[in-house]
Amino acid sequence: MDLRFLETFIAIADCGSIAEAARRLNRTPAALTQRLHALEQELGHKLVLRSGRTVQPTAQGLAILDHARALVQGARDLQALAANGVPAGQLRLGATATSLTGLLPAIITRLSADYPSIEYFVQPGSSVDLYHRVVEGQLDAAIIVRPQFAIPKSTDWLTIRDEPLVFIASQSAPPLDPHVLIERSRFIRYDRNQWGGQIVDKYIRDHGLKVQEWLELDALDAIAALVDRGLGVAIVPDWAPPWPDGLRLRKTLLPAGEARHTGVIWQRSGARHPAVHAFVQACRTVFAGPAAGGRGRPPP
Repeated sequence: MDLRFLETFIAIADCGSIAEAARRLNRTPAALTQRLHALEQELGHKLVLRSGRTVQPTAQGLAILDHARALVQGARDLQALAANGVPAGQLRLGATATSLTGLLPAIITRLSADYPSIEYFVQPGSSVDLYHRVVEGQLDAAIIVRPQFAIPKSTDWLTIRDEPLVFIASQSAPPLDPHVLIERSRFIRYDRNQWGGQIVDKYIRDHGLKVQEWLELDALDAIAALVDRGLGVAIVPDWAPPWPDGLRLRKTLLPAGEARHTGVIWQRSGARHPAVHAFVQACRTVFAGPAAGGRGRPPP
């Protein structure tokens, strides 16, 4: 049995959509459909039911889902175990949108040079979603915004970038104090469902700002592009470049030391621990440095 077929079934069951599973696995929907059909023919049972654009496992699919996860996980572990302590095998990582472009490429470049036997699977997502995937063991590590609560003892944390809050406005905006402009302009809010957005919301509440809320987005590059067009002002973390090309923004560091802390959370044990440890060391070498702060678990 081809483990890729099991991976495809698991992804479709988790996503509830062949199109979304295709994006996650970086394959075409047609390729995933072919894999799924091949697995169903081999097992002799229908594994999913389609309803419009969504799919859900059949009773037979649900019966094998946990076993399929265990088989795929075991196969990944075998490659890592066979390396006998040398970082190898598939490293399952998560990364937020800004860290995908601003942080992860440099880390993987460094790690690939030192340990060419490591393979990579990268899952994009929000900090909230990726945090839970690491805690539940679906991912080995993820680059996310640090949660404001204590992480489980099964995981650990390293801060690799402190991103202070900045006020952004178009260059055509009047040269007024940021707080004045915030209250006089339409405000484009960083999504409060995101941990970074909650930091922005706390700053607004702590300073008693009355915002003319116009739009709420979870995409920082889209917020910056809208501000550049003069459609409003915003408060965002000063995320790692690249920012969108061609922006002409006035960026002002805000007082009070508010910041979004981005770093890596990882599983402290497991068959792929050598590769995970190597990934964390690469994060520390490339970004954190020997004297970096923020290590260990966040305070409760």
